[in-house]
Amino acid sequence: MRDYEEAITDETAAILSVHWSNFRIIGFTHQPALAELATLAHAHGLLLIEDLGSGALLDTAQYGLAHEPTVQEAIAAGADLVCFSGDKLLGGPQAGLIVGRKQLVERLERHPLARAIRADKTALAGIAATLRHYLRGEAVEKVPVWRMIAAPLAVLEERCRAWASALSSSVDCSIVATEATVGGGSLPGETLPSVALAIPARSVYERAGCTLEEFARRLRLGRPPVVGRVEDDRLLLDARTVLPEQDAQLIAAVRAALAVR
Repeated sequence: MRDYEEAITDETAAILSVHWSNFRIIGFTHQPALAELATLAHAHGLLLIEDLGSGALLDTAQYGLAHEPTVQEAIAAGADLVCFSGDKLLGGPQAGLIVGRKQLVERLERHPLARAIRADKTALAGIAATLRHYLRGEAVEKVPVWRMIAAPLAVLEERCRAWASALSSSVDCSIVATEATVGGGSLPGETLPSVALAIPARSVYERAGCTLEEFARRLRLGRPPVVGRVEDDRLLLDARTVLPEQDAQLIAAVRAALAVR
């Protein structure tokens, strides 16, 4: 706290706290709590602005991940303005959101720069539709990123076995345990247990006459694009990254990539 207090001058208007949503500091480090920064800022007549980054509205810890600070927690801690992404853990279209004290948000709306960087109607419609799912308490069932995070491992394994069965006449494949990374500028270093369909290079060459890298390229260039990862001479397709309603498309895409000669 002393570092922040000593940096305050007569020209200081606000304290900006930036949460590390896409990197991690490891070692003997310490940072003041947001509530402490709020107390310091308000004691000096300053604003506290929190750049939260990922925009989590749900507690990630209940799904086996590290706790990611939420927008609600930042407001409760005393932040005057909170900035965060409309995509990432919020799960909507790419955008930037600002919430906080009503009079401050209204001042921002009147600023000339607001017109230059305002979201278009399509983005606003997407954000509104996403936020309604949170209001209705159905984000885990409706918002894609939360559907993937919350998917039970047993369900993923069952779906993966169905993929293997559907593709058994086209290529050799097996079911393997793996780790899924949340990514997208959120939860750095955090993974969730997952299940993947593993397609070996040998079988790809026998069935499609190409290398594993070429097979992966065909999948990426297909419609819809399918992005797998090459690991230990196998192409892995992680079930946690595919929504259930996309299963048929995935199977068709793999068959199409194998059929190219």
